[in-house]
Amino acid sequence: AEPGDSLMPTQYLNLPGIKIAYSEAGSGQNLLLLHGNSESKKIFTLYQSNYFSEFHTYAPDSRGHGQSQSVDSEYSIQQYCNDTIAFCQSLNIEKTNLIGYSDGANSGLLLARDAPHLFNRVILVSPNYLVSGTDEKTLEIFTITYKIWLYLSRLGLPTRKAAMRYALMLNDIGISAEEMKSIRLPVKIIYAEKEMIKEDHILEIAGYISNAEVERITGATHMNILQQPAAVTKCSSGLQSNPISTCCC
Repeated sequence: AEPGDSLMPTQYLNLPGIKIAYSEAGSGQNLLLLHGNSESKKIFTLYQSNYFSEFHTYAPDSRGHGQSQSVDSEYSIQQYCNDTIAFCQSLNIEKTNLIGYSDGANSGLLLARDAPHLFNRVILVSPNYLVSGTDEKTLEIFTITYKIWLYLSRLGLPTRKAAMRYALMLNDIGISAEEMKSIRLPVKIIYAEKEMIKEDHILEIAGYISNAEVERITGATHMNILQQPAAVTKCSSGLQSNPISTCCC
C-alpha cells in the first residue's frame, strides 16, 4: 500500500505489456472506477471506502499513471480501453457498472462501443471526444504545458511521461458520432457548471447516445466535481435506475 493509503492497499495484475496497479474493496455488484489524466486510483478512495461500499469496486491506475508499470512510446484512449477490457477479462469481472471521470470517461465511451457485454450501466463524468470540445483557454494551457514537458524531457529531465499524458488531451479520442449512435447501454453523463469541456460538446455526446441522460452539477468545477455531494448522489442514482430520456438539469 502507498503511505497513508492503508484503507485501500494496492494489488497488481500482470498482463502482456503492462503491470496494472489497482485497489479492490467491498462486495455486491461490480463497479469499475476509472480516473482522469495525470491522476490515480487514489481519487476514488472515498468512493470505495464510503460512498459506494455496497459495491464490489475496482479502481485501476491507467497506463502511465499511479503505480501501474509499462514501457510506452505514446498513450492513447484506445489503449486504455484495451487495457481495461483485458483487466476485466483477467479478473473475470462481468456485467460491471462503470464510473469514469475525464479521460476515464473518455475510456468509458470507447468501452461502451467496444465491449458493451461487460457493462450494466455507465456513468461518464465530464467526457469529451474531440479536442475541439475543450475550452479554448484550457486547451492553450494544455498545449503550452505539453511543450514545456517535452522540452524538459529533451534536456534529460524525467518529464517524458508527463508530456505523453498531456498529449492525450491534445488528440481526439477515436470515436465517431455514428459509433456513439450505436451505443445501447444506459449512460448517464454528469458535468460541472464551471467546466473546461464546452457544455454544448457534452450535450452533443448525450444527444448521440439513445439511452442517455445528462445532468449538470451546480457550483462544481471540472477539477472538484467528484468531491461534490450532488455528483455522488447523481452517480448513485444512475447506478440504480435506467435512464429514460435526455435532459439537462
